[in-house]
Amino acid sequence: MTFSKSFVSIALTTLLFAGCKDTASKSPADSASMDASSEKKEMVAAVKPETATFHIEGMSCAVGCAKTIEKKLTEMNGVQNATVDFDKKEAIVEFDATIQTPEKLTQLVEAVADGKTYKVSEMKVKG
Repeated sequence: MTFSKSFVSIALTTLLFAGCKDTASKSPADSASMDASSEKKEMVAAVKPETATFHIEGMSCAVGCAKTIEKKLTEMNGVQNATVDFDKKEAIVEFDATIQTPEKLTQLVEAVADGKTYKVSEMKVKG
């Protein structure tokens, strides 16, 4: 019985230490490149800043739908910030009009998932 308890506690301890991610093991070059890429996007000021507000129909959840669309919008070149509110079924996107257009934003949102789930409507752009 004592052997079983010892074996289980050693196994759990091993799993605990092996299961924890060691963030310190990343090379300084990896960290620097990640920092540089995130800083690069933040440091680039929009030449012609505009804000698009629009409704998104077809979202069924906050995490799988709204956050996925928000992430895809944020990753677009020229997009400074994107927020998708599941409850309001609304997106607010700050973008550089010299790089992106409301049409491209609409195309991206409507292409997420199977390309038939989400529909953009009531696009309003303020410059």
